[in-house]
Amino acid sequence: MTRIRFHRSLDDLKEKLLVMAGMAEQSIQRAVEAYRTRDLSICDLVDRGELAINRFEREVDQMALDLLAMEQPMAIDLRFILAVIKINADLERVGDSATGISDRVRELEAFPMADLPVDTPKLASLATGMVRKALQAFIEADAAMAESVLSMDDNVDKLNETAYFTLLNVMKDQPHLAPQALAAVMISRSLERVADHATNIAEDVIFWVRGADVRHHMSVSEIHPA
Repeated sequence: MTRIRFHRSLDDLKEKLLVMAGMAEQSIQRAVEAYRTRDLSICDLVDRGELAINRFEREVDQMALDLLAMEQPMAIDLRFILAVIKINADLERVGDSATGISDRVRELEAFPMADLPVDTPKLASLATGMVRKALQAFIEADAAMAESVLSMDDNVDKLNETAYFTLLNVMKDQPHLAPQALAAVMISRSLERVADHATNIAEDVIFWVRGADVRHHMSVSEIHPA
């Protein structure tokens, strides 16, 4: 495989991953809309999207493994392919989170709508915004942008924690709303996981670009790039 062909294959791999990323982001947006409107037809779209995301995950992994086997890349190209494999797994889990939210919506069909004192759309917006920014950092190979995603995770964690304790009080004080409140707790947790996956993606971008492992919230400045 010539270097030109190899780098064209890397571009194809990147493009396929980004198509999958768009599908995963769309699935989360659809799941939150299904929750807001209690529209089960949107849940059907989420379920079909999950099948497509799973197929893309397998295809991206196979493309990446083929490149590793055929070219045995070194340095930044090797880090790129390893980062793609890890990002691919996180995007599939974002799709899983969307499916989890969709499942909660289906369970709520048996209960009336409830006006709960939590801002689920805000939490969803922050989490999906993190995913979008992490992917933009990937597109632009921008480690500094990826670093900014890491600091956004605290806001999502705080919102999720606030929602948890607020909804516990709802379940305690208004037992008739317990099913709706419990579903909201689980949806909030799913969105917090989406933010965690965005953080993982951002860390993988930093690893690719700088050769630095910043997992567990270590500062890039503390690590000497390879």
